[in-house]
Order: sequence, then structure tokens, then C-alpha cells
Amino acid sequence: MADAPKRAGSRERVRSFLEAHGLADGLTEFAQSTKTAAQAADAMGCELGQIVKSLVVIADDRPVLALVAGDRRGDLDAIAAEMGALSARMADADAVREATGYAIGGVSPFDLPEGLEVLVDDSLARYDVVYPAAGTPSSMVRIVREDLERVVGGRVARISQ
Repeated sequence: MADAPKRAGSRERVRSFLEAHGLADGLTEFAQSTKTAAQAADAMGCELGQIVKSLVVIADDRPVLALVAGDRRGDLDAIAAEMGALSARMADADAVREATGYAIGGVSPFDLPEGLEVLVDDSLARYDVVYPAAGTPSSMVRIVREDLERVVGGRVARISQ
């Protein structure tokens, strides 16, 4: 896979994307880390399940972004099956950056390279509002779940356990 095109910094990429979609009001930055789902839920003051973890998975040789509820674990077998792959594994830090243009800890589902498939955990349907990362390890976006699905072009699937 070719390297993701170089763009503005992660924070600016996400802000520009959200502004272009009329969603920038939900962007929040924190003094503390929101790198883990638990840290993010504490910072946002929301349920753990409302946090959207952005997991980069390699299905056979193809990267996919799996958006999984914070209180669930990504199911690699389910992701592989959903992608029509024989196997799936978690991507390492270099593969994450190559696939998304973001570093681990701040992978955002916004402004992704063209062609990167996105799967959305069906368990997120429990919530009207969810909170994905905003490109840095200390920023989040408050977004209506249906808007998230629409702007990322994600396919909803059962990909967690």
C-alpha cells in the first residue's frame, strides 16, 4: 500500500474535515490523555461504550479501520470474515500510520486515505451520541452516531465481543 499522502498535522486535518462537514462544534481538546477508552470516557464524562476505538486491522494483506465500542474488544475472526479474508491481525505502529496517516493513540476515523475500508461495530447502535478520537492522544469528537457512519462511509457489522 502506498504511503498516506502528507497533509497538515493531525489536529488540523481533523478540524478541517469536521468544519467541511458542519461538525466542528463537537471537537474537544483536553489537558490530560484520552489515549485509552477509559481515559477518554473519564475526560468526556460519558459511558465507556460511547467511546469509539479506532483499531487498524490487517485482513490478509489489506488494512481496515474497525470502529469498536470502548467497552468491547475487536473480534479479529469477525473482522476477517466481514472482509472476506482468511485471517486478521492487529496492525503495528508503522502499518497504522501507513494505513491512516495517524499515529497510534490518536487514530481518527476522519480524513482517511481514499480506499481504506471502515467497519463500524454494530454495538455502537446502543447510543445516539459517540466519541471518536480527533487525531491526537488528547482530543475527542462528540458526534451523533448516524453522522459518524455517514461521514466515514462505514459499513455497520458485528465486529466485537
